[in-house]
Amino acid sequence: MTISSVSAALEPSLPTRKPRRFDPSWFLVSPSVALLLLWMIVPLGMTLYFSLIRYNLLYPGENEFVGLENFTYFLTDTGFLPGATNTLLLVGSVLLISVVLGVLISALLEATDFMGRGIVRVLLISPFFIMPTVGALVWKNLIFHPVSGVLAAVWKLFGAQPVDWLAHYPLLSIIIIVSWQWLPFAILILMTAMQSLDQEQKEAARLDGAGPIAIFWHLTLPHLARPIAVVVMIETIFLLSVFAEIFTTTNGGPGYASTNLAYLIYNQALVQFDVGMASAGGLIAVVIANIAAILLVRMLGKNLTDKP
Repeated sequence: MTISSVSAALEPSLPTRKPRRFDPSWFLVSPSVALLLLWMIVPLGMTLYFSLIRYNLLYPGENEFVGLENFTYFLTDTGFLPGATNTLLLVGSVLLISVVLGVLISALLEATDFMGRGIVRVLLISPFFIMPTVGALVWKNLIFHPVSGVLAAVWKLFGAQPVDWLAHYPLLSIIIIVSWQWLPFAILILMTAMQSLDQEQKEAARLDGAGPIAIFWHLTLPHLARPIAVVVMIETIFLLSVFAEIFTTTNGGPGYASTNLAYLIYNQALVQFDVGMASAGGLIAVVIANIAAILLVRMLGKNLTDKP
């Protein structure tokens, strides 16, 4: 017997992997995958088709192929630049308000113990469960109304002239309404994250002489970094498509003062009946939303891989 044969006999035999010929899980998953593909690909393909032709609902027989002409018209439209600017201002302002106030309110609720704290928590997150149209109508008719609104009554109480918020400050009014609806979401996420904060670290910091501001800055904020990233990512995706609040209150006006990209696309499709130009705008909005989502997902992934 040779040395090679002895060593081969002493080596442990590894089990041979059988080729996988049939996996029934593919048949179980395939209906949902096929439905998802149809749900996404068919509307996207139709939108791409309509964006390449001149298609107006007032003249349904004229389906002339125009290539990228609809994209050029949408990007050079007088409402595109105000719509894109208002979209960025709306998303950035609501994110800033949600994150700053959400962190402060969550930290305040966690730091103080008072009677009825559970009821206060429920009241703080309740606006998130109100439909956007209903919330916008409440703000329009009960708060912002220049005659019968709450703010008008306060202004009259101090002898000042009531302000028509939706006419003079339309974008600010939309930002306030949307912030009121999305701030509870940030509070819910951040308040839940506060529950997992190590209390022993806070107690050790107090024993070392750290004050409330130092504890908040060096312990609470680093602990909330990941939840804040989640809030920013999720809210950004939904805020890019805000529509009901604008449609219910200002209709995008005066002029283009409160028009965002979502309302501009609606205006092109269902007011001017230009389906081709609206489809091109929808594809442009999808590209912008995907770029924002990719950047936020990478930011979130980088944040999650960092050591705490």
